[in-house]
Amino acid sequence: MSDLNPKPAGSRPPRQSRTGVTSTGARKAASKSGRSRAREFALQALYQKLVGKNDVSDIDTFTRDLAGFSKSDSVHFDALLHGCTDEAAELDALLTPLLDRPFAEISPIEHGIMWIGAYELKHCLDVPWRVVLNECVELAKEFGGTDGHKYVNAVLNGLAPSLRAAEVGADRGKARA
Repeated sequence: MSDLNPKPAGSRPPRQSRTGVTSTGARKAASKSGRSRAREFALQALYQKLVGKNDVSDIDTFTRDLAGFSKSDSVHFDALLHGCTDEAAELDALLTPLLDRPFAEISPIEHGIMWIGAYELKHCLDVPWRVVLNECVELAKEFGGTDGHKYVNAVLNGLAPSLRAAEVGADRGKARA
């Protein structure tokens, strides 16, 4: 019969863990590294560039003032924001052959995530290719459309062998063994 009794005044539901994953499968904030946070802020900044056509220096200043930016890897953020915007046409050229539709029909969120993935595969050789893919899938789960993470994964998985042939080949060779 205790089920019928109201909860005592001031009682709270149990606290949810700040680590682990959310109901969508994305990592919770306390589980994220500085680089993961930098990717999130870079994605927000790239969205402003893609949608608002804002000036990169204004976006950079605005983003650095956002709550939580101090917990991100600001050097990685700089590389992603400025690298992706400086090389936007080149990154699009790498991605276009792997797409099944024009960029105009792709969400700016997924477009920004694919820029981040392509940039990291090309320039951030200290980040293993599988980590790049996983981080981009996590971004798409958290910020993208319902199945956007599947599309991002397919496109970047198709791009990885051309930018990281030796690394991808070695990994896939180990998987077969």
